[in-house]
Amino acid sequence: MTEKSDGERRKGLLNGFAAYGMWGLVPLFWPLLQPAGAVEILAHRMIWSLLFVGAALLVVRRWAWLGELLRQPRKLALVTVAAAVITVNWGVYIWAVNSGHVVEASLGYFINPLVTIAIGVLLLKERLRPAQWAAVGVGFAAVLVLAIGYGRPPWISLCLAFSFATYGLVKKKVNLGGIESLAAETAVQFLPALGYLLWLGSRGESTFGAEGAGHAVLLAATGLVTALPMVCFGAAAIRVPLSTMGLLQYLAPVFQFLLGILYFKEAMPPERWAGFALVWLALMLLTWDALRTARRSAHVLATERARAATAAATAAVTDPVDTAVVANPAGAVDTVDVVDAPKA
Repeated sequence: MTEKSDGERRKGLLNGFAAYGMWGLVPLFWPLLQPAGAVEILAHRMIWSLLFVGAALLVVRRWAWLGELLRQPRKLALVTVAAAVITVNWGVYIWAVNSGHVVEASLGYFINPLVTIAIGVLLLKERLRPAQWAAVGVGFAAVLVLAIGYGRPPWISLCLAFSFATYGLVKKKVNLGGIESLAAETAVQFLPALGYLLWLGSRGESTFGAEGAGHAVLLAATGLVTALPMVCFGAAAIRVPLSTMGLLQYLAPVFQFLLGILYFKEAMPPERWAGFALVWLALMLLTWDALRTARRSAHVLATERARAATAAATAAVTDPVDTAVVANPAGAVDTVDVVDAPKA
């Protein structure tokens, strides 16, 4: 039992590293699709993602959720909202990477947990612990420092953070699995994306086919690049504790940040370092608070289980009815009252 659970945990961790690793390295992929523009790449991503995810669902024969979704107009409306929000997120991210703003894009995913907390307070009326308030305050200060350094608010980062936080909120209400959710969202996106590509082709501005077979294959691979990390994420989420997934999520922006400064050679003036340092301080506060809360919860749960076990043992000792253990024909062990057993 322990070996099996350890094996499952290791499998979950490997899938988690794979998912966030692929998301972290994806800035290397989008520039390969040029000269296609950001909107054309986005449209291809929507279409090919649906085809890849649809094929995966055909293989595993998981379609029961679709009928249930179509019978719930409110849930279908939420899926449409999720599709619209993630369209903005994908489009801005692709444009940012191909326009030389990889570092600023990575900042969006660093501050995303802080924005998620702020949305929880403003919309869901959640109550924050002191450490969470401190993290949000430090994050706000970081945005101010970066805004002063840029000479403008970090719009790319804020757009990515707020769109992804909103997407997460809507997905939580929809309550669909990762692959199912992606299939539903890309189904909503499919017709507008196809219409745009047909319009682009009618104007002679489509790069699909015009730039050679290799370019066409890369555009088709946008579906794989989108779907594969989601599959790995789904495999990790069911095997790894939420606290661990919370730590793994920082891998993606860390990789993106390192790519921005080491590979794409983007500038990092002192004010930008100061802003990032404040963001990282806020995230350390959040992480420390989350781990402390998880340890406390585990301790309380263990104490409650110990008390329950002690109470059960005490009840068994003081129970006036004796019990005996007999084996049933199937080999299982049953407990029966002695008073009900045949007398010798």
